[in-house]
Amino acid sequence: MAPSQRRVLIVGGGFAGLCCGRDLADHFLVTIVDAKEFFEYTPGVLRAYVKPKHFDALSFTLQPVIEAKMGCKYIWGEVKKLNVNGVEKTAVIKPIFAEKEETIDFDYCIIAAGCNFGPFHKWGESLWFPTIHEAARPEGSWPHLDERFIEGRRRHIFEEYAAIKKLNDGSKTVLVVGAGFIGVEWATELNHFFPNIKLTITDMLTLPLGPLPQKAAIYCKNYMEKVGIKQFYGLKFNPDDKKCWKDLELENGVDKQYVCIGVKASNWFMPKETLSLKGMGGGGWILMNHQLAVKTKDNKVWCADERGHPRVFAIGDCNYGCIVNTKEGEDAEAGKDDEGKPLPPNKWPIPPIAKISYPGEEEAIIACRNITKIDKMNYLDKTHECWTGRITVSDMHWPWGAGMFATSLGPHDACFVAGANWEKGSGCTVTWGGIATVQKEIIEASKVNESRHCIWGRLIWHFVHHTPIHLWGNGPLWGY
Repeated sequence: MAPSQRRVLIVGGGFAGLCCGRDLADHFLVTIVDAKEFFEYTPGVLRAYVKPKHFDALSFTLQPVIEAKMGCKYIWGEVKKLNVNGVEKTAVIKPIFAEKEETIDFDYCIIAAGCNFGPFHKWGESLWFPTIHEAARPEGSWPHLDERFIEGRRRHIFEEYAAIKKLNDGSKTVLVVGAGFIGVEWATELNHFFPNIKLTITDMLTLPLGPLPQKAAIYCKNYMEKVGIKQFYGLKFNPDDKKCWKDLELENGVDKQYVCIGVKASNWFMPKETLSLKGMGGGGWILMNHQLAVKTKDNKVWCADERGHPRVFAIGDCNYGCIVNTKEGEDAEAGKDDEGKPLPPNKWPIPPIAKISYPGEEEAIIACRNITKIDKMNYLDKTHECWTGRITVSDMHWPWGAGMFATSLGPHDACFVAGANWEKGSGCTVTWGGIATVQKEIIEASKVNESRHCIWGRLIWHFVHHTPIHLWGNGPLWGY
């Protein structure tokens, strides 16, 4: 069988999934499955709710890009279950316009299913990501809207915009819970486009932007103070505690509340033995090993072939974000050795990785490279390559780009942090003000263009992940 005849299933058509499609399309039969018909640039969707026409710059329908430009197959549907039974590897899929579920088989699978942003909701519902899962829609807050369609997503944005405008017209009070980069961006966007809203933001930490450097945190704090956003830090928000409302100077309550805290896993199609019991949002994250292969709670590769090579990989926001040692079917705490003693983050196999787009795409490149290597070893009996020597499956590392954060402060101000890592306060505030604003707009426009499989976006970003020589960071010197 020629290498091009092996089938790769990619679950998810976001940043990481499309990145995999671009890399594998010339060598494999690639199928990308997504429950929605469109791509959405999640980091920019906050602006769309206060300026609806901006949604057109963030989104596009997937089918023409995946099939006409990338040369892959696109299935608009929801993956209900992944089955691995010996050599048989199948996915149960519910296509959007089919009444019954269908089953397809694959040789390799890359799970890039992302996550949700509402940690306190059963299904992780939030404004920042569309409600697309069949079981979640009837139990959501907007069941009359079908956000699997791009028009349904657009209608939701229009409805929320109208509700915000009504709050502004009545000079109502709004509380933003959480002052991470999402909470700060949302508060400042609301303040700029709807200045009559009385805004308050709160966080349990002592400064905004969580673990990012103090200079960036103070810059954002000063900006919000300048534009009249009330800020309360060091408070644990409890909506049932009257003292909490008094501390926030909101004894009479608020007219609208936005929760901008944390993330929640949405890996319901995976077997329980591959999912964590602990972690953000109540657990449910896909467990992985150093090679990004899905593993079980007993630290075994979940889908290994006859030579012991993994066939299913988890990348981006769907996985745990670090390697967790497990024993007796229970999660062991991350950052502890086999005897339960704490380890500093730099001693972890992979320290915790932020759930942002760059690490997901870096993981995508490594997973694609591993599939290519495994395919050569299994089907072509190759053991060496011309330039890199012996073929070995690549390990994941903590990607240096995971420390880059661009935080908008409305459309005319921003700050950009680089060099951050897992240590609190690490990194440097590189740009701020108008320069950072232009920088963030260029990132947004070029990333959407790259995801559309257009030339100038690909030229800008290709070597960011396909770096031939790594002079810094933990990647291999000569690339993957």
